[in-house]
Amino acid sequence: MTRVHFPKHSFLQLVCPAFVLVCAAGLAWSQPQPTDTSALSGAIKAAVDKVNPALVRIHVVETYYDEGREMKSEASGSGIVIRADGTIITNHHVAGHAKHMKCTFSNKEEIEAELVGTDPLTDIALIRLKNTNGRTFPVAAFGDSSAVRVGDHVLAMGSPLALSQSVTLGIVSNAEMTMPDWMDKYGGMEQDGENVGSLVRWLGHDAEIFGGNSGGPLVTLGGEVIGINEIKMGLSGAIPGNLAREVAEAIMAQGQVKRAWLGVEVQPRLKTDGHTTGALIGGVVAGAPADKAGFKAGDHIVELAGTPVDVKFSVQLPDFNRLTAGLAVGQPVTAKVDRGGTVIELSIIPAEREPVQLKQFEQPQWGLTFRDLSFMMAREMKRDSTDGVLVTSVRPGGSSGEAKPALEAQDVIVEVGGKPVRSVRDLMAATEEITKGKEEPVSTLVTFERKTERYVTVVRVGLKELIDPGLEAKKAWLPIETQVITRDLAEQMGAAGLTGFRVTHVYRDSTAAKAGLQVGDLILSVDGTKLTANRPEDGEDLATFIRQYGVGAKAELLVRRGAEEQKLSVELIRAPKLAREMKRFRDDVFEFTVRDITMFDIASERWRDDQQGVLVEQVRPGGWASLGQLQNGDLLLEINGAAVTDVTAAKDTMGKVAESMSDSVVFRVLRGIHTLYIELEPRWDKKQGG
Repeated sequence: MTRVHFPKHSFLQLVCPAFVLVCAAGLAWSQPQPTDTSALSGAIKAAVDKVNPALVRIHVVETYYDEGREMKSEASGSGIVIRADGTIITNHHVAGHAKHMKCTFSNKEEIEAELVGTDPLTDIALIRLKNTNGRTFPVAAFGDSSAVRVGDHVLAMGSPLALSQSVTLGIVSNAEMTMPDWMDKYGGMEQDGENVGSLVRWLGHDAEIFGGNSGGPLVTLGGEVIGINEIKMGLSGAIPGNLAREVAEAIMAQGQVKRAWLGVEVQPRLKTDGHTTGALIGGVVAGAPADKAGFKAGDHIVELAGTPVDVKFSVQLPDFNRLTAGLAVGQPVTAKVDRGGTVIELSIIPAEREPVQLKQFEQPQWGLTFRDLSFMMAREMKRDSTDGVLVTSVRPGGSSGEAKPALEAQDVIVEVGGKPVRSVRDLMAATEEITKGKEEPVSTLVTFERKTERYVTVVRVGLKELIDPGLEAKKAWLPIETQVITRDLAEQMGAAGLTGFRVTHVYRDSTAAKAGLQVGDLILSVDGTKLTANRPEDGEDLATFIRQYGVGAKAELLVRRGAEEQKLSVELIRAPKLAREMKRFRDDVFEFTVRDITMFDIASERWRDDQQGVLVEQVRPGGWASLGQLQNGDLLLEINGAAVTDVTAAKDTMGKVAESMSDSVVFRVLRGIHTLYIELEPRWDKKQGG
């Protein structure tokens, strides 16, 4: 199967957008291409020296939404500084969902960056270096990508596989590369619901690129940027520099790219329809400007806003799409349409193009992620309006997932507590009202729609506190660990028919150790009662027998050691707490759970008897703790230098972290025999706390 590869490295993830206002169009292409090896080598070195100071590797922590949660992952990409203030251009799929970014220059300097704006439709994003105090940076200049010719030498620069900056050499293989029609069956070149190929015709080249090259520049031998590398599908593909620069300029001017939209679906002319010009209208979106203007399926657009239209082949579609996108929003334009052999004029008022997929949100109180419905999404779902909140994922075992019936992805929430919910803002407000001042989840009536059906359900809205399991009833305990003397074991020890328990561990400084019990001793009876255990499933018989005694009582054990038998009197002590009895704390911002340690933890890990700390029981994938490499089984010793003696201390300290919204949180942990520091760098959501 042919696969389209977006070369963003999935090992690390931090992004920086860059944009260069310096543009010497066509300079590189006005010069002849080198024809001998030494000249080519010299040209490459000169071009690299010119661009390399502006080249950056971008480390990104990005967000995605799954299983009812906002999750984080790390990746890396590339970018190029295009303005002296530290503005960088890269790909949307590198930086468009970044929570945190760092840019590394060729001199190893690292600088944090922030997202300026992003455009999924062209897969272009801009980022800007932070806290630069007015410093200026080297920039790379754009060349004229329309002057590129097949066979021209090009350099792909970037950070493949998150490695330090590299350069590969190739030639332009196709100056107008498009995706084949059959790719649409596999999602095409889709980013956040947008078809990148609807506007972009890539510069195809054979300079090798890998994951991590995304967002890096395609450079002429004159040292000019004529493309932004994006894909690899056999050939490598770069977004033409002229288009990238146009998008970057729009983002710099207004924070986004505003485009016009007609709502007319155009395709190449049919081979049998006899038309020699124009583009075939395959369909018209109901309620769109084209629908209101009277366009119909089967019409042929032959002219739009005074520009002739000719779409005979798929490769010509991006030209038409760029023409419509560039129309003035709200200003009427005239279209000439061939309808059944008669050319008529229609007046159409372009609307502003809305993103197909609107921003997602997480709501832990519901165990959901969700978004508002865009106009096109509502039409795709055959809904009459954009009212309601679209569920995008549900947390297994969460409040919404446990409702009867449970909410599912693609459901649309329309009412909460009997009040209409028309948008995410309404749902957020309803949640705040429901949970305000409540310590326990609140049962709430919810109405949602699933395709043509309208359901009601009850969701317990709110966060569930971890339940203190309380203490087990305190019973007597013999401070040892044992195994059953099975029939096979007895035979191999030369004592066929022997039953009871073999001592595998004696807790240090315990009453059993003081009584003289040793590992390897065979316990045959207790106070004259013979132990008959001889199967693995009898493993709890001794502990069950001992629990009949009172704490502080003494039990006389008949013990065989080697060939000799002896009686040992052991004081029985109170059974220590089990793991299930320990207090727990779950941090819902950093997404990890800890509990107090038990005597059994101390013994099994051979810690000091006075060991303090809390044991990490769960680290949820995709959370801040997971990104920081906290692991299940770590013993958390300190948080920001404050000792963590127990769960109460951990909860109090993490509460202070949440209040201060610290940029960095440092955990000191014990992992096996190693002590290490883990630095977490959260990006706080002011509304939700993290």
